[in-house]
Amino acid sequence: MDSQPYRDADDVTMDDSITLKGIKQGLLVTIKPDGKWSDLTGRLMTLIDSQGDFFQGAQVTLALGPRDLRGHELSGIQTQLARRGVMLLAVLSDSERTISSTRKLGLQTALDTLIVEEAEPIVPEAPKPPPIDSEEHGTHGVLIKRTLRNGRTVHSDGHAVIIGDVNAGAVVVAHGDVIVWGRLRGTVHAGANGDEAAVVCALYLAPTQLRIAGYITISPEDRRRKPRPEKAMIRNGRIEAVAWE
Repeated sequence: MDSQPYRDADDVTMDDSITLKGIKQGLLVTIKPDGKWSDLTGRLMTLIDSQGDFFQGAQVTLALGPRDLRGHELSGIQTQLARRGVMLLAVLSDSERTISSTRKLGLQTALDTLIVEEAEPIVPEAPKPPPIDSEEHGTHGVLIKRTLRNGRTVHSDGHAVIIGDVNAGAVVVAHGDVIVWGRLRGTVHAGANGDEAAVVCALYLAPTQLRIAGYITISPEDRRRKPRPEKAMIRNGRIEAVAWE
């Protein structure tokens, strides 16, 4: 997967309450339904902190069984993971409350809903004789000319351009820049091969999770100001958003 290598390790059991398993989509973390939630998440974060290189850049799916969780409890672990460079991709649950809370955060509730979107390649035009001392080169990428809905995933070894919205629950991963001519509310990862010069641009920038190279962040909860085109980039050791002009 673009954002991390596949993990083929055997199951890793921290104790009887937390089990880790490598899957195609990243890491499956199973948390048993009994026990205090804050204690269990604390144990998980301790494990991640002790094995930072292994978890850096990982995409995690939580399997919670019948445990009931509210939105603030899920957003809390999402934020803790993001601070450690780990992306929360999906939450699997038998609880209607937990499923509802997961969907409100724009996260997946089933791994089989992650559908890879077929993209139209961007092919540079045939070169013409350039003027003296002037030459332009095209760049490799993919172009999507429609809205990406919940469950859709786009991967690009170059840039990714979406003419339309990226809804909550959709995922865009690109080695280069990500340009959205619309509203960006889903999960996006630019510079997935480690390019810290990559940028993410959108007419309205409000992603569930935004990542550039090894840096990761989530949108602030308060987005009541008037929407404007913005560009996210790495600056001063963190992801910052500026006006996209």
